[in-house]
Amino acid sequence: MAFDLLTQLGGDEPMAAVFSQERAVADWLRVEAELGRALATAGVVDAATGERIAQACRLDVIDLPRLWAESANVGYPIFPLVRMICEALDDGDAAFVHYGATTQDIMDCALALQVRDAASRLLDQVGVVGDGLARLVEEHAGTVMAGRTHAQQAVPTTFGAKMAVFLGELTRHRARLTAARDAVSVVSLFGAGGTSAALGDTADAVRTDLAARLGLRDTVASWHVARDRIGELTQSAALAAATCVRLGREVVDLSRTEVGEIAEADGMYRGASSTMPQKANPISSELAVGFGVMAEANAQAVLRALEAGHERAAGEWQVEWQAVPATLTAVAGALRAAAAIANGLRVFPERMAANLEADGGRLMAEAYMIALAATLGRDKAHELVYGAVRDSRSEGSSLRDAVRAKVGDVTWSTIADTLPEPSAYVGSARRVCDAALSEWRA
Repeated sequence: MAFDLLTQLGGDEPMAAVFSQERAVADWLRVEAELGRALATAGVVDAATGERIAQACRLDVIDLPRLWAESANVGYPIFPLVRMICEALDDGDAAFVHYGATTQDIMDCALALQVRDAASRLLDQVGVVGDGLARLVEEHAGTVMAGRTHAQQAVPTTFGAKMAVFLGELTRHRARLTAARDAVSVVSLFGAGGTSAALGDTADAVRTDLAARLGLRDTVASWHVARDRIGELTQSAALAAATCVRLGREVVDLSRTEVGEIAEADGMYRGASSTMPQKANPISSELAVGFGVMAEANAQAVLRALEAGHERAAGEWQVEWQAVPATLTAVAGALRAAAAIANGLRVFPERMAANLEADGGRLMAEAYMIALAATLGRDKAHELVYGAVRDSRSEGSSLRDAVRAKVGDVTWSTIADTLPEPSAYVGSARRVCDAALSEWRA
C-alpha cells in the first residue's frame, strides 16, 4: 500500500488493528466457523460435522498470497477462502462449508464485528476528549475572555463557556455513536438473493443461532443492499471528526502570536521548525484538521453505497471496502489529536484579560446600549452607541468617553454607575458550564 504520512504521524493503532488484513481474514473465518456450529444446532448437519468445520476455519489453513491472487481473479475473497477450508476437510464435511450462505453474508457479518469494535474504540476516544474538555470547563467557568463573532471581538464570555459548547457536542456525539453501534451490530445470513431459500425451513434457526454466537442482533430482512446502518455509523463518526476540526481551528486561532490566549502542550522540540527557532507550531490541532477533513470526505463516499440497486450491489458495495475503514480510521486519528489538545492545553487568563482592552473596550458596546435602552429605547440607544463607536475609533478615545460625550452629563449621570465591567457582562456563562458538565457526566 502507498505510504500514508498522516497516519504514520498521528494514526490510531487500535483502530488500525480493527481494519487490518489479519483481522479481516480472521473474522471471515470466525463467521464460517460459527456458521458450521449454527448448522449443527439447527440440525442441518450433525454436531461432529459442525465442529470439524469450525476447527478447520483457522488462519494457518489459509495461504494468504494465494487467497489474494485468487480473490483478484474472482473479485471477492470468500470463494477462495472457502476452497482452502474445504481442502482441510474430508469430502463429507467439506460439503457443508459455507452452506446456505453467500459471499456478502460472510463479509457483512465480519464487517458488523469490525465496525462494532471500531465504534467502541471511537466511544473510548470521545470519552477521553470529553473528560479533558470537562476539566477545562470546570476550571475556567469564570475565566473572562473576548467572545468573537465573524473573527472580531463581540461581547465578553468565559473560556469555560466556550469549551462547554464543545463539550455539548461531544455529549451528543457519544449518544449518536452509541445508537449507531447498536444499530450496525446485526447479523447477515440471507443467501443468494436475500431470501434464505437454500436453508429452507431451517433458515431462521440457523441465522438466529449464528447471531447469538457472534454477539450480533438478529434481523429477518436482508441488508445486502440496505446500507443505511453503515451510513449512519460513518456519518455519526464524521460529525465527531468535524468537532475535532473545529476545536483544532479554535486552538490555532487563539494561539496566534497576536492573540496568545492559549497554547498546546509544551515540550522540547514539540512543533519545532527546521529553520525558525522561536516556533512551537500547534501540531495536534493541525492533525485534528487533517484527519477530520479526510474523515468527512470519506464519509461522503460511503453514502454512495446506499445507491445499490436490486438485490445485490454492482460496484457500490466496493466503495465501502475502502471508504468505511478510511472514514473510521481518520476519525480515530482526529479524536486522538483532539485528546492531546484537550488534555494538554495551556490557558493564559492574563492575556485574555489584556485582550479585552485590545479594541479600546468596544466589546462592551452592547452593554452600553442596553444600559441606555431603558431611557432612550433600544433602537435610539443602538444608533447613539454606534455613533460613539465610530467617534472613539476615529479619535482614538475609549468607548466610555465617547458615549459620555454623546449623551451629555445629565443622561450620563443616570447610567454611569450601571455600566458593567466585562467580568459582570457574561450572562449565563456559568450556568452554561454547569449544564454542559451535568449532561456529560450524566
